Amino acid sequence: MKRVWMLPMLLALSGVGIAVALFARGDGGTAVSLLVLFLVLAVFNSPLIFPGSVDAAEARRRSADDGRPVVYWRPGCTYCLRLRIRLGRKAGRLHWVNIWRDPDGAAEVRAANDGNETVPTVVVEGEPHTNPDPAWVRDQLPASR
Repeated sequence: MKRVWMLPMLLALSGVGIAVALFARGDGGTAVSLLVLFLVLAVFNSPLIFPGSVDAAEARRRSADDGRPVVYWRPGCTYCLRLRIRLGRKAGRLHWVNIWRDPDGAAEVRAANDGNETVPTVVVEGEPHTNPDPAWVRDQLPASR
């Protein structure tokens, strides 16, 4: 659990430290701007922006039931963030597996990517696709239910 929050906490604490130093020098405007920037980066690199994660077994079961793709991801991954943002509200219709929380999910990603934990790895109908185009992933979603 600590590993997931390490980068966001580092970004937030760095932002606070820089803001305090700039504020002490009398540069309040820059301090506030940089603090906001660092806090936004912290949120975007945290698990907060992603839909709730489930474990790999549960994601496979749900995908078999409803036909929705499974996305294996990890916090701090720019490509995962890109996929999440470009999917918009439709991101909640996929099954998300945080490979830092689920060793079985990490093992599945390594099996699909020659031993590497390359994410996002999207599994559609049992076939893994590494770092697919978000528009393609959107097209893989079954019709609204």
